[in-house]
Amino acid sequence: MSLIHRLDSRDTDFRTRLDQLLAFEAEQDDSIERAVSEILNAVRLEGDAAVLAYTKRFDALDAKGMSELELPKSELQAALDSLPAEQRQALEEAAARVRAYHERQRAEDWEFQEADGTRLGQKVTPLDRAGLYVPGGKASYPSSVLMNAIPAKVAGVRELIMVTPTPRGERNPLVLAAAAVGGVDRVFTIGGAQAVAALAFGTKTIPQVDKITGPGNAYVAAAKRRVFGIVGIDMVAGPSEVLVISDGSGDPDWTAMDLFAQAEHDELAQSILLSPDADFLARVEEAIARLTPTMPRAATIATSLKNRGALIRVRDLDEACEIANHIAPEHLELAVEAPDPLIAKIRHAGAIFAGHWSVEALGDYCAGPNHVLPTSRSARFSSPLGVYDFQKRTSLIRMSKAGAQRLGKVASILAHGEGLQAHARSAEMRVEAK
Repeated sequence: MSLIHRLDSRDTDFRTRLDQLLAFEAEQDDSIERAVSEILNAVRLEGDAAVLAYTKRFDALDAKGMSELELPKSELQAALDSLPAEQRQALEEAAARVRAYHERQRAEDWEFQEADGTRLGQKVTPLDRAGLYVPGGKASYPSSVLMNAIPAKVAGVRELIMVTPTPRGERNPLVLAAAAVGGVDRVFTIGGAQAVAALAFGTKTIPQVDKITGPGNAYVAAAKRRVFGIVGIDMVAGPSEVLVISDGSGDPDWTAMDLFAQAEHDELAQSILLSPDADFLARVEEAIARLTPTMPRAATIATSLKNRGALIRVRDLDEACEIANHIAPEHLELAVEAPDPLIAKIRHAGAIFAGHWSVEALGDYCAGPNHVLPTSRSARFSSPLGVYDFQKRTSLIRMSKAGAQRLGKVASILAHGEGLQAHARSAEMRVEAK
């Protein structure tokens, strides 16, 4: 029984089989959609009372009021102070690297002046308030707190509100510590669609935010889809993906483990290896068979690789880059001796990890760039989460009299062509002014 799909780009049905492997559409579960619709409507109409009721129902937290569900900043700091020294140092070093990288992304105001005195430009302002959803329970990711909170604060967001479920009152100290390090302003121990609704609509206790970011389960994803337009959202992420391009110069055990690092997320995660070296592909397959049983999440890894993973033989590295651009992966590892020529050929990828030492796991935690990346081929048109997601750009137009009279004629002609006479007349009045 095959552990992982084997494909060859020389086969006549290669593209068909590849696209079948890549195909992923989040199922619109009718029961989830109905439940989310009900929850959103209840929170919109009933506010805090609905949030308290759903938190009792889903998280077994019987709070008497919303004040019991908000954590004071002192508790976040206490969580940070309680960490073992090694863990705290790792968290703070990761945060410093993420902050240093994102500080380079800040957009600035600019203006330029034309010959007639007209000045055009751009004004950049941060969002007033952002909401950060952080999974709780089994899926607790302090790294996601840093990757969402730090760009928001670097952008200048005035208030960052974090929501995170704490089933039966179980709180993850690392998540709370990350909130302290990331500069989160307020934390509420609520989750699910009700938390998304509270952030989107606002309640008496929780103010409405301008944008919601952060990962969540199917209910959270469905809720984010539904509130988009009322507030902004980062994305509705699909399963995690890695694509490795190898020239055969690497260690097959390293490559197998890099594939595992994505496959262990869940059964729908996707791990693909492209290489022109048939012998290397065979050695990686052997490593997969040998190493999978040693992994704590062996069952998840095995299912992911069997259903959605692939070892693909290609003609050469140029073809590997062409296929990579078609796949547009979330993570792309260029596990080759000379990655720079390949980087120049890649147009679509969430993040590129160049060379044998640039393992994707470092990007997840502490390299610096954001680990919130486009999935499901959306790297063709989307970018990693960044400071720019928490800033808005406003156009500035300062027309001189000469500019308005010159361009007024242009606007008038175009407006008449569109049948918008008031537009035309508004421009013409400036042209006629003495």
